[in-house]
Parts: sequence; structure tokens; C-alpha cells
Amino acid sequence: MGAASQATTWGRALWALLLATLGSAASQPLGAESVCTARPLAKYSLTFTGKWSQTAFPKQYPLFRPPAQWSSLLGAAHSSDYSMWRKNQYVSDGLRDFAERGEAWALMRELEAAGEKLQSVHEVFSAPAVPSGTGHTSAELEAHARHSLVSFVVRIVPSPDWFVGVDSLDLCDGDRWREQVEVDLYPYDAGTDSGFTFSSPNFATIPQDTVTEITSSSPSHPANSFYYPRLKSLPPIARVTLVRLRQNPRTFVLPPPGPLGGGNEITDSLSGPETPLDCEVSLWSSWGLCGGPCGKLGAKSRTRYVRVQPANHGTPCPELEEEAECVPDNCV
Repeated sequence: MGAASQATTWGRALWALLLATLGSAASQPLGAESVCTARPLAKYSLTFTGKWSQTAFPKQYPLFRPPAQWSSLLGAAHSSDYSMWRKNQYVSDGLRDFAERGEAWALMRELEAAGEKLQSVHEVFSAPAVPSGTGHTSAELEAHARHSLVSFVVRIVPSPDWFVGVDSLDLCDGDRWREQVEVDLYPYDAGTDSGFTFSSPNFATIPQDTVTEITSSSPSHPANSFYYPRLKSLPPIARVTLVRLRQNPRTFVLPPPGPLGGGNEITDSLSGPETPLDCEVSLWSSWGLCGGPCGKLGAKSRTRYVRVQPANHGTPCPELEEEAECVPDNCV
């Protein structure tokens, strides 16, 4: 009887241990995500810096109607069960409106709904638009252990449906908050408009495509505004820097002085990389009439024109006119 009782006790203990192990495993996020246990709340300063200069991106660089610029920034601090956008996935209706036209109302409603129903969005934040390709703008945001991820989008203006942003950037590292995070940003296509150039007219993608990164060789079409076949990769078109703000009951310490500032200021773009842009010419025209005196060889010519002027030490343009000998059609 004693042996049976002891066996029963051991069995209950093992069962309790198994349940505890399974419960602990079930509480972990899916995949390789780590659990954030940092305390207390953390406040951050976010600075978005545009690096979209004519030197770095000379092809079809928008100079007017409208010139190169950035939309307002819209973002959220959220948990892992919410996604504002994700590479290789379809965008929501709200993000489509934002990427195509810069309209934020539908996206704001989606963020509010995620916060109210799913409790997955802790805070929505925004920053003013930047009226130049090389300015900066800033915002402040708050994160805590359950909502330690940050996502945001900024529309490239003008463009069909192109944007930059971050997807679920984690500000937490185990039991502590990251003091500073800096990420280079590259252009993405929302997959809802099929335009190739900054100023392309509206041309809906049917059926809708997923979010894809725009690179120097993809889409592999010479008309694409970001097509630079000589480059292995595009230079960063923007950068985001998040700095943790120190706070206590009496003082509020800002990050040390440096290039980060507030507002939506325009900055000098001369320090950016130089991207070489090769000359592009049209096909040759048809040969003209052959002219000349009777009994002698005459001459005919054909021409071509410059499609893209070279920039930043790119390959210069070849000859635009060519002549060849011929037998006159109507000699004089």
C-alpha cells in the first residue's frame, strides 16, 4: 500500500512538471522571438532622415510637379500579433491608400481597431512631412514589454505606390531596452500599382501583388526609376534612428546633441554617395535619302537622340549622327 501511494505521488509530481513545461512553452512567442521582460515603460525619440538626393539617385530625379519629397510618417508601437506591413505579403486597404495617395484615414482606423479589439497596438505616432528628398523629421513614442515592436511607413512622393519603413523592429533585448537603434531604409513597392517611374499615371495592379523590395536590378526594366544595372545594390534612400529618452520624476534628459533634430528640416545633400548614371540613347533612325552628283558616290545619314543624360561620371553619350557612302537615288 505504501509503495502504491508513493508511486501515485511521484506520478502526480511528474504530471504537474509536464503541465508546467507545456504551459511555459505555450506562453512563448512563435518562432525564435524572445520574451521582453524590460521594465518600466520606455520612451524613444525617432528621427527619420531622407537621403533621396539627385547625386545618389540621378535617374529621373523629380525636380518639379511635385519635386522629390516625403509624406508624413505614420507608425505604431505594437505586439507580435499585429503587422502594419510585411515583405512578400499583401497590404491592407489602408496601407494601399497611404502608399498610392498619401491618405492616412483608413490606415488610422485599422490601427485604432487593432488597439481596441486585439489590444495589440499600444500607441500610434506620427511625424510631419518632409518637403525635400534630403530632410529630416521626428516624433516621440512609448513602448512597454508587451508592445516593444515598432513599425512605420513613409510614402515616396511622387511615386506610384512606393514607400519606405520598418516592420516590427524590436526595441527590447531580453530584460533591457535598447539605448539606440539605427536602420538604413530602402524603397518598397506596395504591389497595388504597376507604374515604373516616379511620375507614372495610375495603373492598378490586377490582381494585387505582394510587397516587394525595389533594387538596382528589380524590376529589371530600363524604364524603372531605380534601375541602375552597374550597382550591386542601391544606396540607402533614408535612415531611421531611435534613441531612448531617460526619464525620472524630476528630469527629462534628451539624447546628446548631434545631427538629430526636431521638425521637418531640409538638410544639405552634398555628403551623400554619387551614383553613376550612364547615357542612354534611342535606336538609330532610318537612313535618309542618298544625295550626290551622277557618276559618283553620294552620302546618306541617320540620327539618334539622348534618352538619359549621363551624370556623376557615368558613361558619356556616343555620336548621335552617322554617315555612309551610297549610290545616289536621284543624281544631279
